[in-house]
Amino acid sequence: MISTNDFRTGVTIEYNNGVWQIIEFQHVKPGKGAAFVRAKMKNIETGNVLENTFRAGEKLPQAIVEKADLQYLYKAGENYVMMDNTSFEQLELTAQQIGSGVEFLKDNTEGIVMLKFNDRILGLELPNTVELEISECAPDERGDTSSGGGKPAVLETGATITVPFHIKVGDKVKVDTRNRKYLTRV
Repeated sequence: MISTNDFRTGVTIEYNNGVWQIIEFQHVKPGKGAAFVRAKMKNIETGNVLENTFRAGEKLPQAIVEKADLQYLYKAGENYVMMDNTSFEQLELTAQQIGSGVEFLKDNTEGIVMLKFNDRILGLELPNTVELEISECAPDERGDTSSGGGKPAVLETGATITVPFHIKVGDKVKVDTRNRKYLTRV
């Protein structure tokens, strides 16, 4: 059990039949009435964000979330084969377990963190950036830079992102996996 007075950014708690991570918190002591804690929490499984108030000193069950470093090896049918970097144990995960970043996975991608709670996989955190090659994109058009936009491009993994007009097929680009944005050419 953890007291609301011990809330810190990154602490995980069990609340409303889910595992929530504290994003922001604020201790409030009004002039009249009892003190309370206003907390902004994110559900680790679904990604939903919730703002809630708790009485000061209220006890909540703390969720001990285990983290394991993984490496993506290859795709086997509909499943994705990952290897635990400490025990070298291989496990197969579905696209739903991996989440929306599944389209940025390339063979032998390292730096993936798996979050587990009570032997249940909550989700995966992919590396913040990956380097991928452009497999398809429209030819660049001279003088079309005034709009400041970009053109759609298909990466080697099948994901589609928007890139600047000067990018060509075969270029390697760095992509932010959190917001699907082009960062730079490598």
